[in-house]
Formats: sequence, structure tokens, C-alpha cells
Amino acid sequence: MKTDNINPSQLSPLVLAYIGDGVYELYVRNKIIYAHPDMPPHKLHILSSSHVKAAAQSKSMLAIEPMLTEEELAIYKRGRNAKSATVPKNADVTDYRRATGFEALIGYLYLTKNSDRLDDLMEIAYNTSVN
Repeated sequence: MKTDNINPSQLSPLVLAYIGDGVYELYVRNKIIYAHPDMPPHKLHILSSSHVKAAAQSKSMLAIEPMLTEEELAIYKRGRNAKSATVPKNADVTDYRRATGFEALIGYLYLTKNSDRLDDLMEIAYNTSVN
């Protein structure tokens, strides 16, 4: 996939969160499928949803925040502080905003092709999201 002509620093934090949501969702689904290859799809969905909901992402963000570089922290804060047109239905506003910042960070790392850093942070996020 070509993303060479995109400057992630110039993208809206909500656009970064949009791509980050998909990247993290795919990461979680892969982890769960490899851990439970014989689980029915509905149960896979329930299990993956427990990792990607706003409260879980918020918890993950709290775990990785102390490890962030200044640049990563700035991206996270841009996402967290972005004014979204949607209001969370089943999430606390603070968790929702923190989760949006988390997704923006994931999207940024993905688009900058910083795959080692992305993998490290997603692994920590996954392991802390529901524990």
C-alpha cells in the first residue's frame, strides 16, 4: 500500500485516529485468532471488542504514556484534544478522548512506517487493555 505521498504530521488528528483504529483492530484480531484458532467468530468478536473499546484503549494509553517520546506524546495529545463530532454512547468522555489520542498515535506510527515502535506499543497496549 502506498502512503509515501502522505505527511502524517499534516493530517488531522481525527484522520490519524481513523487509520489507527483500523490498524489496532487488525492487530487485536490477529492476536486473538492465533491464540484461539478454533473459537467461533461471534466469540472472537466479543473477545476482540473487549480490547478495542474506549475503556480498554484508555487503560492501554495510561500504561504506555510514560514510555512515549516527546513527538509521540504531542501526537497523542493532539488526538486526545481533538473535537469530535460524535459523542460516545457507551463510554466515559475521558476514556473516549484518551482512546482517540491512542488511536491517533497508532495511526501516526503506522503512517510513518515506524513498525518496530508500533509493534512494541501495541503489544503493551494489548496486554494491559483487559488485565
